[in-house]
Amino acid sequence: MTRTALYAGSFDPVTNGHLDVVRQACRLVDRLVIAIGVHPGKAPLFSAEERAALLTETCGPVAQAEGAALEIVTFNDLAVSAARRCGAAIFIRGLRDGTDLDYEMQLAGMNGAMAPEVQTVFLPASTQARPITATLVRQIAGMGGDVSPFVPAAVAARLRQRFAAHS
Repeated sequence: MTRTALYAGSFDPVTNGHLDVVRQACRLVDRLVIAIGVHPGKAPLFSAEERAALLTETCGPVAQAEGAALEIVTFNDLAVSAARRCGAAIFIRGLRDGTDLDYEMQLAGMNGAMAPEVQTVFLPASTQARPITATLVRQIAGMGGDVSPFVPAAVAARLRQRFAAHS
């Protein structure tokens, strides 16, 4: 039986923190589905297609090195619905700190009530990845700062291109 997990998020942009979670998750499962949440009311920096391409480019080699299959999908409904569609028995959630834990416990409780067949697994961030957030990365990049310590090289290049086009 293939053990499948769903890792949902906006991934706008992909950070080294996301890669940290992907690496850990791929050690636990046979197949990891990264689900990009698409919300019509939000204006992401990168389109869903761009985020999918960046996830494939950056996370694909990580998954392969860990021996897990990787799939990238988008969803515009509940994460529990996305999990059911892809046959996931596990939700993967990364934790940076206690604030994340408080929020993630609420989310796990709600998801558990809606989809008791899908277990939430929390993965702690590595020391290096703990302070990284996509929001801070966008802010730093938008102000011309160097985000290379916080994101994969391909993402840093795309951020430079994106913000150069806006200046």
